[in-house]
Amino acid sequence: MDWRERYKRAATRYAAGETRELDERQLVQLANSAWAAGLSLLMAGDREEAAEWLRRSAERYRESWDEGTATGAWGRPIGAMKALLIAGEDASDAARWALQAGGVEAESPIGRYAGTLAFLVLDRDEEAATVAGTLGEGFPAEVANALVALAGHDLARYRMAVSSVRRSFEQQEAFLEDVPVSDTALALDVLAARRGLG
Repeated sequence: MDWRERYKRAATRYAAGETRELDERQLVQLANSAWAAGLSLLMAGDREEAAEWLRRSAERYRESWDEGTATGAWGRPIGAMKALLIAGEDASDAARWALQAGGVEAESPIGRYAGTLAFLVLDRDEEAATVAGTLGEGFPAEVANALVALAGHDLARYRMAVSSVRRSFEQQEAFLEDVPVSDTALALDVLAARRGLG
């Protein structure tokens, strides 16, 4: 796979997007394009420039949230946290954003996923375990298992769960921005390494 070519396409989309009105929808498109550029560079082995694009992605996700009026756009704080984790950056501000927005109390599992991830980023593992236990049906079981394993520092369970996350991803037919990289597994691995589960 030509990751450099995928990077160029994503960077071109980003540059074109910046010339348009930066409303909520366009800011999300910019965030997604920056995410695609960053992950493509990461896969090409350019970690430094990848981190710059991933940081940009997180910034755009936050801008889109601040610009918008819709509630329940939980993919944005989740995307920001994952981008920053993969970039090797401090994701604490994004985590606090997810918590302040009410992720823990959200009716939707994806909102509570944002809350769980936020607690893990902030090393509040007991609280993360409690919220992860509420994800229930309708939420990917392999991701929930990985979150519970991280919160409990359970190496064997984590390895099994994150392997399932990767297998599930590989079975997908469509990918965000046409970039087949499991950013969920990459972000979870960063959290695992911080807990000595790498």
